[in-house]
Amino acid sequence: MYPLNYQLDLFNITSQLFLMGEISGNENWPMTVSEKIFSKAAGNPVKAGDFVLANVDLAMVHDITGPLAVKGFYEIMNGTEEKKVWDPKKIVIVFDHQVPADSINATANHIMLREFADEQEILNYDVYEGVCHQVLPEKGHVLPGDLIVGSDSHTCAYGALGAFSTGIGSTDMAAVLATGKLWFRVPHTFHFEVEGTLPKRVYSKDLILYLIGDVGVEGARYMAAEFAGSTTRSLSIPERMTISNMAIEMGGKAGIIEADEVTAAYLKERILYYEFDPYWKSDENAEYAAFQHYDISDLEPQVACPHNVDNVKPVTDVEGTKIDQIFMGSCTNGRFEDIKIMADIIGDEPIAKGVRLIVVPASRTEYMKLLRAGYIEKLMNVGAIVESPCCGPCMGGSFGLLGAGEVGLATSNRNFRGREGSVESFVYLSSPATAGASALTGEITDPRTV
Repeated sequence: MYPLNYQLDLFNITSQLFLMGEISGNENWPMTVSEKIFSKAAGNPVKAGDFVLANVDLAMVHDITGPLAVKGFYEIMNGTEEKKVWDPKKIVIVFDHQVPADSINATANHIMLREFADEQEILNYDVYEGVCHQVLPEKGHVLPGDLIVGSDSHTCAYGALGAFSTGIGSTDMAAVLATGKLWFRVPHTFHFEVEGTLPKRVYSKDLILYLIGDVGVEGARYMAAEFAGSTTRSLSIPERMTISNMAIEMGGKAGIIEADEVTAAYLKERILYYEFDPYWKSDENAEYAAFQHYDISDLEPQVACPHNVDNVKPVTDVEGTKIDQIFMGSCTNGRFEDIKIMADIIGDEPIAKGVRLIVVPASRTEYMKLLRAGYIEKLMNVGAIVESPCCGPCMGGSFGLLGAGEVGLATSNRNFRGREGSVESFVYLSSPATAGASALTGEITDPRTV
């Protein structure tokens, strides 16, 4: 880790080179939205491929990655008189991975982060508000045009609101806590133009699984995956968050969707005096590294099969696969709208014998919506287990682990070997609709047939 004064010297030198036109010219050119965001963050026009030391608008850490970032921060600040973060108002801590604490080590991490937050006067959602990638947007911390970093790979979820958000390691986060800056290579953009109306019981989760299966796990490596087209524009913010969230599963640095009137309506409910800025979109003649056009009018429900997210098949290819557990939740599909889809398909029918249905709303806010609408009671009555908001089984957390030989179906974002328990278990990924249909039968089932 470079010392703080060295990093600041590099930033000053880089700024001078920008002013002299040595790194990027001073002329404007058609830009992607990602290039626009990095130009703002760097203080000068930049283009894909440029290396920049960028000013961060918001930084997020959670209870798993936070402690290492805090230790690194103090190492960077060693020898400085005042060990203060660069801007406490631009840092958010969220407890979500091991909550409530499931081990003595987890309690120690929680204590450490609470003390750090108190000392630095940082906003800390430590009372189990929910999964970080749901909590930050719903609490109004994300704006179009922001450059956001989080020490979690699915930080790209905030791109649903037109921000450039990306995951970084705890060591990089330590540097951000100290300086508010981070080096980036401005990514090229992979543009996904999606047209057509999603068929009955086919949802945004099916769409993003299909795209990942098509381009592969490295198809957008270190690129900004930009999702556009009439289909994308027709999606709600919760549906867009599902898509942006999984951009990392195709190797993307970010998953960004142009901010529009849907974005504005969402933000006006959360941010006082918010005014929409139409600037944060790609220019008409912006240059893309890759461009793919899709018509999804005939798209089937999709399922990612073990043990890779890009091992995607139509549900009809895997129908009849016996399952032991269904996990309904995560930062990908744990919102009110997602759980409602599943619950409406199940109705009042009991879930299949021998199947464990674990439901985890993505946040306290989403949980309360479900509670007021009667869905918590309905799900409990048919045999589901409803847990408090957290990451839970998604990362093999404190409950819901799969045993050797068991098969799980999850609405989460990863199905790597051992991700949800035993390395001898098998995880399939699907939409909430497919999860609901499968809960009734005890095997992977096409939701269109229920």
